Amino acid sequence: MSTLPKTLPAFFWHFIKKQWKWFLLMQLFYFGWSIDHTMFPYVLELLIDAIINFHGDRSEVWSAVAAPLWMGAILWICVECSYRFAGFISIRVTPRLEAEVRMAMFDYVQRHSHVYFSTKFTGSLANKIADMPRSMTHVLLLLMSLFFPVLVALAIASALLAAIHPLFAVLLLTWIAIHIAICISFAKKCDQYADIHAEARSALSGKIVDSLSNHLNVKLFARYGFERRHLERFQKDEQEKHAESLWRIEKMKIALGIASFLGAGVAMNWFMIYSWQQGRLTPGEVVFVFNTVWNITMMAWLAGLEIPNFFKEIGVCRQALTVIQDAHDITDAHNALPLKIEQGEITFENVTFHYTSDNNIFQDKNISIKAGSKVGLVGFSGSGKTTFVHLILRHYDVERGRILLDGQNIASVTQDSLRSQIAMIPQDAVLFHRTLIENIRYGRLDATDEEVIEASKKAHCHEFIEDLPDKYHTLAGERGVKLSGGQRQRIVIARAILKNSPILILDEATSALDSVTEKLIQDGLEHVMQNRTSIVIAHRFSTLSGMDRILVFHEGEIVEDGAHEELILAQGHYAMMWEMQAGGFLPEMAEN
Repeated sequence: MSTLPKTLPAFFWHFIKKQWKWFLLMQLFYFGWSIDHTMFPYVLELLIDAIINFHGDRSEVWSAVAAPLWMGAILWICVECSYRFAGFISIRVTPRLEAEVRMAMFDYVQRHSHVYFSTKFTGSLANKIADMPRSMTHVLLLLMSLFFPVLVALAIASALLAAIHPLFAVLLLTWIAIHIAICISFAKKCDQYADIHAEARSALSGKIVDSLSNHLNVKLFARYGFERRHLERFQKDEQEKHAESLWRIEKMKIALGIASFLGAGVAMNWFMIYSWQQGRLTPGEVVFVFNTVWNITMMAWLAGLEIPNFFKEIGVCRQALTVIQDAHDITDAHNALPLKIEQGEITFENVTFHYTSDNNIFQDKNISIKAGSKVGLVGFSGSGKTTFVHLILRHYDVERGRILLDGQNIASVTQDSLRSQIAMIPQDAVLFHRTLIENIRYGRLDATDEEVIEASKKAHCHEFIEDLPDKYHTLAGERGVKLSGGQRQRIVIARAILKNSPILILDEATSALDSVTEKLIQDGLEHVMQNRTSIVIAHRFSTLSGMDRILVFHEGEIVEDGAHEELILAQGHYAMMWEMQAGGFLPEMAEN
């Protein structure tokens, strides 16, 4: 959904045009409100004049008032039907509209890069995706059911009043012009402060989600008071901006109230009474003018009361739109083809990459990993191991050079096809708040229950799953919180085993496991790594013993390359790290 419009009007129209005929029909039915508030006073005028002008036997008055009564009854039925039909169409179009907007934004945000999500609050993103369809619907309904009908009612009322006396129409239009001018003059500030408040509200929501998602840390450090004080700063900012936004709206209401009193209350009614004194108006016309002016005043006043909400929802929409105004920094090439891997050879050709301008991680790197080989990556934190893997997965784009899988440039193939050919077991095992069988089957959606269980047995998670009350249908909890770290890791390993990809990446995959379970899973992984290109990032050197080759990273360079025994005998950087390790783990950084 990278073609989503980036401006609010274009974004609205992008989705409205898919159902434009239904929206047009709904708008026509909403105009029933305009007819209701302008034609009923006219029916009342005919009825009163008919009664006043009737001089016969009162028992026969029905013949004189039959026409306006029938007109009123038909008008009542038509208006009531228009209200109901508008509601029925709204039931059809608005849920579909909201669903399409929500899913389009979700699809777009999903396509953002790894870097994007590492710098954004996921709670804030979720709020914006939820806010847009709700606020968009509210804006459209305000326009269609209130603002547009008010304008149509004004046009009808002006025409009817002009037929009585042109000055009535002039006075009405002049008052409405002043009313609109006041709205427009306040609109910019109201809009601006609505945007500011929406941004503050979104930031506050993000902070709340951040604090709640770290509830365990809050408990462990007894930081309830600190979290409240931390949140209060953002709450105070949101409160102040909300109050300022509402104050701007109240100023507009005061100005509108004065204009309505002077225009509709004084000018129109004075001229109405004056015209009756001069014999220019019949009693029925007096009632018509008074009711019409009153109805238009009420409609305009209701529209004025909703203008603050209109600007507020526009502000929420504009603020929510920012999630699709950020361009995707990693995109498929225009003519990208699916990746086809037969062997699994990985080649870096003159690859240069950096996170910041003064921090080159890789500079003209050349490396080749043979298909089916098992390669270990080792080095201190920040040496480039994880970046090496992220570049293969195309979580980042290289600056220069290219990365080839079986001779195919990964920048020229689709991202989905690339990642579908690689199974990765991360160090931080995160699960969906879904059943365990759903989490494991995520590796291959068409896998049978038997295949899921077989993968679980290889990952040694079948045993503990069978001990759970709901077994494979047990919910994992948010991010897998209902399971221990080791259990989560085994679920993730089972998922990767089920994926059965030609390339396997393990990022300290067994670090969260006890030594007994690690040995069992290592045996299982040995089986999985057979005939697959396997890359293993390790801080625990025991996991490197079975590697065909070890790449030693240091400050973005591969400083050594060879088997474990060769590197130990070379007495270089690897041997130094081997001697520094304690309890089988590598220190975070070298000692000076």
